[in-house]
Amino acid sequence: MKRVIIGLAAMLLFAFACQAQEKPGVPPKGEKIVALTITSSAFVEGGMIPKKYSCDGADVSPPLAINGTPEGTKSLALIADDPDAPVGIWVHWVLYNLPPDTKMLAEGMPAEAALKNGARQGITDFGRPGYGGPCPPSGTHRYYFKVYALDTVLNPTGKVTKKELEAAMKGHILAEGQLMGKYARQR
Repeated sequence: MKRVIIGLAAMLLFAFACQAQEKPGVPPKGEKIVALTITSSAFVEGGMIPKKYSCDGADVSPPLAINGTPEGTKSLALIADDPDAPVGIWVHWVLYNLPPDTKMLAEGMPAEAALKNGARQGITDFGRPGYGGPCPPSGTHRYYFKVYALDTVLNPTGKVTKKELEAAMKGHILAEGQLMGKYARQR
């Protein structure tokens, strides 16, 4: 019985230690991340993403609206990914250094590394900057559009991927929000 109690205590201690590790999006101890709102006029939360925004259509980025940016925000970042991909999480969009007053991302943003408003687009799992739409090999996949309000303008070097962006954002996230849409290919 004593070994069982010690074992349970060790498991609880391990679980607590794992939760306490700092992660991207987790504020410094004692601080709270507030919620941003991200919506689209093209689809609703949990709804189907229209074909137009996929590899089966025009493969253009959907229109996105951002609300609730907190005071002190110096830039915004966005990551879109598919956690249902057979190879693990597939990254569809990496966008950062959006001006803090950005309220709308227009449909069909250019697939360029540097945008006219000063924002930058990192490299997706398609191997290029800019948006790459849903293109699941089978079944219905979920696509998460995650927006972050940051207390700094980021200055990562080289070709920025989701991993590099998350590392650069660590400790700088003031608020975050997400929008999830689904897509299944019509065959």
